[in-house]
Amino acid sequence: MNLTQKLISAHLVSGEMRPGEEIGLRVDQALIQDATGTMVMLELEALGLDRVRTEVAAQYVDHNLLQSDERNMADHLFLRSACRRFGIWYSPPGNGVSHPTHMQHFGVPGKTLAGADSHTCAAGSLGMLAIGVGGLEVAMAMAGQPLFVTMPRVWGIRLTGALPDWVSAKDVILELLRRHGVAGGVNKIIEYHGPALRTLSAMDRHVIANMGAELGATTSVFPSDERVLEFLDAQDRAADHVELAADPDAGYDLHDEIDLSRLEPLIARPGSPGDVIPVRQAAGEPVHQVVVGSSANPGLRDFAVVAEALRGRQVHPQLSLEINPTSRQILADLTKSGAITALVEAGARIHQTGCLGCIGMGQAPAIGRNSLRTFPRNFPGRSGTRDDLVWLCSPETAAAAALTGVITDPRDLGRDHPQVRPPRPVSATTALLQRPLPIEQAREVALVKAPSIGALPELDPLPDSLTLPVLLKVGDDVSTDEIMPAGARALPYRSNIAALADFAFGQIDDTYPERARAAGPHAIVGGRNYGQGSSREHAAIVPRHLGLRVVIAKSFARIHWQNLANFGVLALEFTDEAGYDRLNQGDEVRLDGLREAVENGSEISCGGVLLRHRLSARQRAMVLAGGWIPQVRIEADISG
Repeated sequence: MNLTQKLISAHLVSGEMRPGEEIGLRVDQALIQDATGTMVMLELEALGLDRVRTEVAAQYVDHNLLQSDERNMADHLFLRSACRRFGIWYSPPGNGVSHPTHMQHFGVPGKTLAGADSHTCAAGSLGMLAIGVGGLEVAMAMAGQPLFVTMPRVWGIRLTGALPDWVSAKDVILELLRRHGVAGGVNKIIEYHGPALRTLSAMDRHVIANMGAELGATTSVFPSDERVLEFLDAQDRAADHVELAADPDAGYDLHDEIDLSRLEPLIARPGSPGDVIPVRQAAGEPVHQVVVGSSANPGLRDFAVVAEALRGRQVHPQLSLEINPTSRQILADLTKSGAITALVEAGARIHQTGCLGCIGMGQAPAIGRNSLRTFPRNFPGRSGTRDDLVWLCSPETAAAAALTGVITDPRDLGRDHPQVRPPRPVSATTALLQRPLPIEQAREVALVKAPSIGALPELDPLPDSLTLPVLLKVGDDVSTDEIMPAGARALPYRSNIAALADFAFGQIDDTYPERARAAGPHAIVGGRNYGQGSSREHAAIVPRHLGLRVVIAKSFARIHWQNLANFGVLALEFTDEAGYDRLNQGDEVRLDGLREAVENGSEISCGGVLLRHRLSARQRAMVLAGGWIPQVRIEADISG
């Protein structure tokens, strides 16, 4: 077997490992971040959970950090009380981005990890089966339920050669995006193998695995070898290491190969992580902002390379260089090494540890000015600026632009590539993680709910017939950032669905919330890969709260498709994509015999356009009930 098959078979509780079939997986660990966590905790409360059932569950406060009013701190207090109540580790503000912090303290080869964040797949760098899903699925996993996914095909990518100077792990994943685009990994697990693995550190692998989400992949998997042991040993966790690899004669459903020695610095142009070109093709474009950080380049070397490239020199006067360390541990080690001093003396601004600019929480760029970022995503408006120009690049390319003021191939700097050696051991910060309370104490904890903490919306069953206006028609690759924006304006309302609704589809059509409230039940028509990007279930909950009952699209991104079912929104696909041209915004669609069609999987006629769904029997039941939580309540009533 390949490694993916080994990991799945070791955790398989239902279904068979045939591509396209729904399987259930036992979940060992759960990860939550604060932008999704408030809903998860409300869901645990709604489920009546006494204590989480996973081996480890950890809540990270890393997104919603700018406390410009009382709401953010109120969310943090609520999250901490819920962690104490349900038996969850709590990582307070300043500890760092969830993915590298979890990797440092809890990542264990061979374990499964379900995370309420699409970049949970980064933990595949340690030989974990780590899958990003909606918050409700993580809540169910913490309650002891399996994680259900469609069995993907396994895409084996063989790595050979070694990275040249000024080329790094970010360029590896950008090369895959250049070749295959943002939907190239849909319904696939990417498994890396080959002789070049020994040249890639665990944190290099984190960079590559993290941005598998941008390919639409279910997750990415690396073997657990001596480089993983090296990482765990530096964290004083060598005892957690388990050697894991594919069998020597393992096969894969799909194949690709990258010769690392032939790669060059790459960059993704504004608007999509998949619009990738060589840096030299964009050379000379003026740059006014450079931001280094995020879960896509979270390792100490990613910051230290920039510090060494700038040491003794000055940032170009027309731009600002923003440094956003990704964990308290990394910030401490950068400080001890003198890297922070080098950056400050070069003219950089140092920000607190967390996601921040990556989720649009500060450092929004000026309109019409290029911003180079070492981030995973550059969907339109994600930065906090509606008409932004955000490019995605490696730390080396970011450093070159910071020095020159224009997009520059770092090989043209005429300097030797900086040599960075990580400290051993690393700075110890485990004591700042707050342990779960013993169950006897936990039962006495009351949830701390400020007035800004809302409630889950009530969800009614799917009617048998619906007559719906089409309130929006959108194109291909619409992201969850466009459906339900994050950023400094919206994130403080994440725990209050009614208030958050004012921001729905704001990047596409800011009249949608008002029109939706007036229309009531309605439909949306989409193109291919509808709902790509973040796992945020708010992109399903908020439109559902505003009356969305049906989304008709050419195809759906994996996580959003499941989130729609979780909250009782029927996701339908055109049997013939030409039907997309026959449905327009302002049309009225009538759907009859819906319940029988959903139950039987039969096609649905809509004004001569044939539609179908791909829901499993489990998903059909939740859509008919109005959502997963209503379904659970119905089943509890029947069994009771």
